[in-house]
Amino acid sequence: MTSIADLCQDLPVAAYAGGDVLLREGESTGRLYILAEGTVEVLKGDYQINTVAERGAIFGDMSALLGLPHMATVRALGPCSVHVIEGGEAFLASHQEVAFHLAKMLAQRLHGVSSYLVDLKRQFEDHDGHLGMVDEILETLVHEQRSDFTPGSDRDPG
Repeated sequence: MTSIADLCQDLPVAAYAGGDVLLREGESTGRLYILAEGTVEVLKGDYQINTVAERGAIFGDMSALLGLPHMATVRALGPCSVHVIEGGEAFLASHQEVAFHLAKMLAQRLHGVSSYLVDLKRQFEDHDGHLGMVDEILETLVHEQRSDFTPGSDRDPG
């Protein structure tokens, strides 16, 4: 099966040095980045939530698809190269095979989050308050079908 990296190998490549920011949380660029080589970190605020070194990893997808500002900062941990795609939404609309791979990746992420929430639900189903609300959160995530979904919580509305 062809990978996203293989499908995008003819796209322009940009080089970044360690510490360079590709995407900044809260900004809107419309760009997609596809990792060709190197390692990046994903930061939410000051917290590192992931490091990624997988060739073909996509960044900026949620922002491009939902028309929202970037949900996290992506920063190079060392020298890296990425395919840069201006107009990410239009690119995905016109490159169905890349969009299909991205849909599979997003489904895997949702599955992982849902599985984690089910585990939390089992652990805290007898608790009152926020921990007892995991069931409501899980139901909302799994069955959300609106196109105008608004992320956030009462504590952090977005």
